[in-house]
Amino acid sequence: MLVNLVPEFLATLSAADPSAAYHEYLDRHRPVLAAYWQNYVIDPESAHAESIIATALRADRSDLKRLLEDVDVVAIAEEALRRSTELLEADCPVDLYLMVGVGAANAGELVVGGRGIAFVCLEHFTGRANAQTYGMGLAPHLLPLWIAHEVAHALRYTSPSSRAALRRLVVDLDGYYDAWELGSRATLRELVVNEGSAIAASQAIAPGFEPWEYFGYTRRQYRRLRELDAFLRRASANDLDAAGLGLRLRYLSGGMAPAARLLAGKVLPERSGYYLGQRLVENYFAEHGAASTVRAAVEELRQADERASGIQTA
Repeated sequence: MLVNLVPEFLATLSAADPSAAYHEYLDRHRPVLAAYWQNYVIDPESAHAESIIATALRADRSDLKRLLEDVDVVAIAEEALRRSTELLEADCPVDLYLMVGVGAANAGELVVGGRGIAFVCLEHFTGRANAQTYGMGLAPHLLPLWIAHEVAHALRYTSPSSRAALRRLVVDLDGYYDAWELGSRATLRELVVNEGSAIAASQAIAPGFEPWEYFGYTRRQYRRLRELDAFLRRASANDLDAAGLGLRLRYLSGGMAPAARLLAGKVLPERSGYYLGQRLVENYFAEHGAASTVRAAVEELRQADERASGIQTA
């Protein structure tokens, strides 16, 4: 199901009291928006949240309004959701939210009450960077790629046929996605193949983009990771089956200092785990396709790598 929150957000900007209107909007959609804040921003009840809201409400939104005038983003999103659920053989509901964020992630995934949710924040897809909204300036034609990526995550977490450890962890959290809990409790292997399977799915669902765009990389960053391929796979081997928030931050988070990304004497490019994850799923994907890949357990993926390498196991 597609849920478009953008008109409601824009209405808060023209209200007599925009702050009060935003809080009413937040209350109307609290289960989803509170989960967005808690996972990608900060606790919406914290004191600093008010300054973030104030910044979002006074930002220049002319680029977003121009996007909505020039591009039928709803039609793009509906088609991307349809293609994603068909190709990934969705066997449970997945909701897609179009929204305006507060400068955090351009897209993401949530699970609320056991229901998988993908979201995209349109301030990042106007085609021009915006310092006031923290908009990344991504082109709107990239929306299908990101939607496919996040739908794949939602299915990995909630599909009854998913064999992923992350699905079991979400169940243990009473059917909620908590990025920090999962980042602490899941192994690094589980976390990177979660991203790798979503990248593989997006490549199948939305073909035709440049290779680096599926990873959210620049061309230069992608080229550097290809150069580091053998080193990254070898040097990360001791980390893959360990768990800890520091590992998630080193391999999957942007904005980390070079010292935090130091591995075996080399500084890894930011978010190198996305590339590593795609490499760890590609052999299974070639055998079984996208729908099975987004549901596969890490041991299934490991066995496909061993078959491709000619390793025989008992």
